[in-house]
Amino acid sequence: MMSGNTSQMIIIALMNKIVKSFLWPLIGLCLMSAAVSCSRDAGYCQLTGYAQGGTYSVKFNMKGVKVPKDEIHNGIESILTKIDTTLSGYNKGSQLSRFNEGLPVVPNDMFKDIYSLSRKFYYETGGALDVASGPLFDIWGFGFTTDQMPSQSQVDSVRATCGMDKLDEGMAPLVQGLKPRLNFNAIAQGYSSDRIADYLHSLGVKDMLVDIGEIYCEGVNQKGNPWSIGIDRPFDGNMTPGADLDGIWKGDGSGKGVVTSGNYRKFYEKDGKKYSHTIDPRTGFPVQHNLLSATIIAPDAATADAYATYCMVIGLEEAKAFISSREDIEGYLIYDSDGLMKEWASSGFNLAVN
Repeated sequence: MMSGNTSQMIIIALMNKIVKSFLWPLIGLCLMSAAVSCSRDAGYCQLTGYAQGGTYSVKFNMKGVKVPKDEIHNGIESILTKIDTTLSGYNKGSQLSRFNEGLPVVPNDMFKDIYSLSRKFYYETGGALDVASGPLFDIWGFGFTTDQMPSQSQVDSVRATCGMDKLDEGMAPLVQGLKPRLNFNAIAQGYSSDRIADYLHSLGVKDMLVDIGEIYCEGVNQKGNPWSIGIDRPFDGNMTPGADLDGIWKGDGSGKGVVTSGNYRKFYEKDGKKYSHTIDPRTGFPVQHNLLSATIIAPDAATADAYATYCMVIGLEEAKAFISSREDIEGYLIYDSDGLMKEWASSGFNLAVN
């Protein structure tokens, strides 16, 4: 995702992560074909490889860091392995998979942490961000695959088994015989970037760009400038990240999570009508609005991940109001207006028009 001769990263405005399956093949977490490259003049290193079903890139300044780069590589690999064995729905032996199967699980610190974050976001968003609604997304996923749309009664039946409000703070069911299945897809990639960034901080790293599917950046790049990140133009058929940019966000050197969510790369069309792959857990149905993508800048990547997803659930006007009400985040919304693509940016969003 990053080339050696540019400081610009390209955000992939993926389909809303609350919908897609949380599949992390184990082969990705073995970091096969991982690469380490370092610049002798500036002291920057870049680690690349495969994780969580895609590629990752971790670029950082080795200045003042006494730990060898190979040891740092191993440390990152260890964190990604722990994420896999804790949070992966693809790994049938992970804590998450065993929890969803109803097997006894003693949650580790990572499971407890992401569950607590998810619970906070659930109540903060009034249930619009619900990691305990996996079965609801599943029935729509199968509907898109088989060309069969779920009925209202099917949706209502599945909704009755979902919801973070049916679990207590310790993950115990509040309703006897009812234990919702969890899926941390809405914040997992941002959370992963934060864990890697925390590790780099512990080593004394001050300049970094961590991309584990979502981005955390801090400090400056190899040229001494704050990191810049491109935002893809969200139109049907734009499947190549960076091929057509809408604009470029410029950082100020402080640590930020940068995440884009969107629907334009994945949708279902039936009888001439497009159905978004963003499902509103509160209704059980795909959202119907004109918001194409939402980019959120937050103090950490997990928060940016969650709020970008939230904006895609609530739509343009509510997203504007939400972003404007928060002093800790900035946002950039791209939407359709009578067939024309338009943009809205919060007052503190540092945008350079492409």
